[in-house]
Amino acid sequence: MAGDTIFGQMLRGEIPCDEVYSDERCLAFRDIQPQAPIHVLVIPRKPLESLRAADSTDSELLGHLLLVAARVAKQEGLDDFRTVINSGLQAGQTVFHLHVHVIGGRPLAWPPG
Repeated sequence: MAGDTIFGQMLRGEIPCDEVYSDERCLAFRDIQPQAPIHVLVIPRKPLESLRAADSTDSELLGHLLLVAARVAKQEGLDDFRTVINSGLQAGQTVFHLHVHVIGGRPLAWPPG
């Protein structure tokens, strides 16, 4: 359940995070295991396990998360950046609370995995 994860604990203020942006719908903070010089996670306050758990009622929230990801990238000084959403264990999701990775600050290869 998304609310019972480390991200849920961060949202409830039970554990600290290195916050870079916050509003009524989401929180953005620096990843504790960065894969690039800039690696920020954007998470919804709504406890969604993954993108595959979202439905049509989440359309506005999902769009907001992507707009915040772009805002955070700009705030962090990135002109070029990558956004990643992993959905499920085999896709590399390790925390089962929907999150958007904002990664940049170095050349990024393709394919990523």
